[in-house]
Amino acid sequence: MVSVEINEGIDMNQKIELQMSREPLSVDDSALLKHLDIYQGIIERMANNSASCKKWAITLVAAILVVVAKDESKVGLAWIAIIPIILFGFLDTYYLSLERQFRKSYGDVIKSLHGRTLYSDQLFHVKTTGRLPRYFLGSIFSWSIIVFYVGMGLLAYSVESPNLLSDLVNSVKGLAHSLFAPI
Repeated sequence: MVSVEINEGIDMNQKIELQMSREPLSVDDSALLKHLDIYQGIIERMANNSASCKKWAITLVAAILVVVAKDESKVGLAWIAIIPIILFGFLDTYYLSLERQFRKSYGDVIKSLHGRTLYSDQLFHVKTTGRLPRYFLGSIFSWSIIVFYVGMGLLAYSVESPNLLSDLVNSVKGLAHSLFAPI
């Protein structure tokens, strides 16, 4: 552990007194509660941003697909719906990865509190774990991202290729029939 000492204007008795008065924070400390509120606010904001990404993606993809499906000569342009799917999927993944990092940092603060290793000088330094690439890759493969954006991509593709959906349904039916057929 690295520590920095400032010796200017403090005599040895004051140093010892400062070190002895440094006690771990208790659960009911108002500064600690405010610090945890800050973390919770950030986590809530990231979750709201993620939900907004999904709302905007649905809106834009639906608008594009309605315009494309309305005129059969434009059906080949349904691939344009992939652009907002990819952009909002990326942004949603970013917000989810930040949310996960802040949840981890929040958990670390709670763990320090219960381990009696959390002091007042550690408060109000709100930070993430600093491992964005790792959390980003983990977030890409989360259910809330994969199912939503891949599902929307399949929907957009099914508008361009109408037989895709019926072929997919028939394949699933065939697989279910072979798995659950009497022996």
